[in-house]
Amino acid sequence: MANPYRKSTRLPEGSTRRFPIVPRMIATSFGAGFLPVCPGTWGSLAAIVLWLPLYVWASPAVTLWVTAAAVLVFTFAGTWASDVAERYWGKDPVVACVDETVGQWITLLPVLPYCPWWEIALALGLFRFFDIFKPLGIRRTERLPGGMGMMADDILAGIYGAAIIYVINLIWYYVG
Repeated sequence: MANPYRKSTRLPEGSTRRFPIVPRMIATSFGAGFLPVCPGTWGSLAAIVLWLPLYVWASPAVTLWVTAAAVLVFTFAGTWASDVAERYWGKDPVVACVDETVGQWITLLPVLPYCPWWEIALALGLFRFFDIFKPLGIRRTERLPGGMGMMADDILAGIYGAAIIYVINLIWYYVG
């Protein structure tokens, strides 16, 4: 029996060639969605790779504001690009992973440069947990139409992950 949660990675024949480059690059997180096996995880890892220079070289305020700005910009751009992706690739195509990139950035918001490095790995694990299992009402957000539904579940998963990281940071700061 086929796994009902496993989405096909096969795209309609020739659809990628017809898909305009700008929304295709946004929807696939600059091509990360085309990597083999687990495109959502690749989208999350792309978010971390793009975010790491901020963590290493920027101040906490710059890291927070640039990450928040990226979340805002890519939420709108990703919703648009995901709508376009559905026209070419069908409903919620697995290669469209900008939603995972945005959700991962949300989970990284409370991970500031003074935080221990392991929080980055924890942020990845928490976000992927909430994204894959979709507890606490996350699954219901997928019912929203088009790109909004594609983005909303990952945004909520990112918020849940960020809340846990924030609580850990409070405990670390006040107890440790």
